[in-house]
Amino acid sequence: MFVAISFTNTFAQQSSYIQMLSQQNKWVDSVYKKLTRKQRIAQLFFVRAHTNLGKAYEDSVAKVIETEQVGGVVFFQGGPGRQLNLINRYQHLARVPLLIAQDGEWGLGMRLDSTLSYPYQMTLGAIQDDNLIYKMGQQVAYDFKRLGMQMNFAPDMDVNNNPDNPVINYRSFGDNKYNVAKKGIAYFKGMQDAGLLTTAKHFPGHGDTNVDSHFDLPLLPFTRQRLDSLEEYPFREAIANGVNGIMIAHMSIPALDSAKNRPSTLSRKIVTGVLKDSLQFKGLVVSDAMEMKAVTKYFPEGEAELQAFLAGNDIIELSLNLHKSILKIKKAVRKGLISKAEFEAKVKKVLAAKYWAGLNDRKDMSPIGLPGDLNRDPARQLIQQLSDAAVTMVKGTSDGIRLNPLQKTAIVSIGVDHYTTFQQELGRWSSACHLFTINKNTPVTTLNRILQMLKEYDQVYMSINDTRMRPASKLDYSNGVKEFIAAVCSQNKTITSVFANAYTLAGLPGIEKSTGLLVCYQMSDDLQRSAVRVITGQLKPTGRLPVSVNVFFTTGAGASL
Repeated sequence: MFVAISFTNTFAQQSSYIQMLSQQNKWVDSVYKKLTRKQRIAQLFFVRAHTNLGKAYEDSVAKVIETEQVGGVVFFQGGPGRQLNLINRYQHLARVPLLIAQDGEWGLGMRLDSTLSYPYQMTLGAIQDDNLIYKMGQQVAYDFKRLGMQMNFAPDMDVNNNPDNPVINYRSFGDNKYNVAKKGIAYFKGMQDAGLLTTAKHFPGHGDTNVDSHFDLPLLPFTRQRLDSLEEYPFREAIANGVNGIMIAHMSIPALDSAKNRPSTLSRKIVTGVLKDSLQFKGLVVSDAMEMKAVTKYFPEGEAELQAFLAGNDIIELSLNLHKSILKIKKAVRKGLISKAEFEAKVKKVLAAKYWAGLNDRKDMSPIGLPGDLNRDPARQLIQQLSDAAVTMVKGTSDGIRLNPLQKTAIVSIGVDHYTTFQQELGRWSSACHLFTINKNTPVTTLNRILQMLKEYDQVYMSINDTRMRPASKLDYSNGVKEFIAAVCSQNKTITSVFANAYTLAGLPGIEKSTGLLVCYQMSDDLQRSAVRVITGQLKPTGRLPVSVNVFFTTGAGASL
């Protein structure tokens, strides 16, 4: 914790990145003057890197860095030790230090093994104390910097008002634009105050789509008024609060640009006209991944990268045609398709980001003590605090859900084939309990037999679990298991804890008949411990539902503070 605070103090004395852009910078000017036109263009490109795809892949990325002298690298899956070593290696190949980025919406654990995962943003959306989220931002920044990274493509500031959204969903703070803005600001301020560059995404808002832009081009058919008042609101607030960067979504938005099949990333009307001119955003404009089908389907062979450049993006990430794209942009600059001043400003923005992040005096990161540093106790304790603060009681009272240790108790976990942390922790508080596990496809005959057995118990504590890596809006349970859940809720004094996406409640008719109902958002050990603490009276549930699920469970539901 001391180290994280020392980072904060170091950066407290420094201008914000946005402020720095309006100041003369000798290092930026000096580097810019030394670069050829092609090298300046290359500074705008960030390439993909992994540490789980073998040495041949790592070497191929090294060759691209050495040959093209790109501006940055975006790391994906792998391990922290391997990544630290590879970052050191790649930096030695770059004449201008590389800006190293990663998607870490819930910390390093989003991409790297043997590292900590903080709660998903929908879980955070339930928390009433935004200072906890600020502290999380500081801890995430420490982790990134410890590995030699300078930029997090987070937070997600989309307003998720479509329960069927296949790509945002649990990655959003919720469906209330004010809550999304407040939580996003707390998160990025924590990171920025600790010296990490951040990127609010996906402008102008990817929360009300039912198409995943990784596979096709989503359509946002709303009016300009609706977009201004809802989707853009968190981004306007982020800009007002000094966010470093904003990532552009790949979406077709006819109200802002009527050109057919033109993704917002490639639209000058949206990137420059709306974001830069209307909203007065001065920071880094980052394209979403240019390898996504929403772009490549209609703009192949480097054309997308050229259009993204002309639209106003400062960083173009994950090009499929890097060399060809750089040459196309070079030709466009030579032809005067972009003004000299605008081109210079783009490149200097990237160089200024490098200076702000300390890359003008870069040092190799040491692997010594890395596992302990990334799995430190203060970070683990904060994850438990965040989990405690997220638990949301949408039905029942603290006394009504309390475990009576002397009564005959059944502790049932659904969707698993082994005893859960919830069962093991809660079982310690009961002198007369039995544990039952039911997997996603338990046969109806077995379910009926267990249902009869449960009638003999005075109290039933049931947990609904989603074991999938990404908790979707609908559980992958058999109909028989869903009917079993409804029957248990109606026949006993049943307290139900849901360790799954909040939207899954809508697909479990009858769950509202539970005596008590706790929404815990995801299946982590920390949240299971938090639920047990609530049930045993050690913790008051203060979370509020960040999304509307159905008529029974609406945004803001939960115990009053």
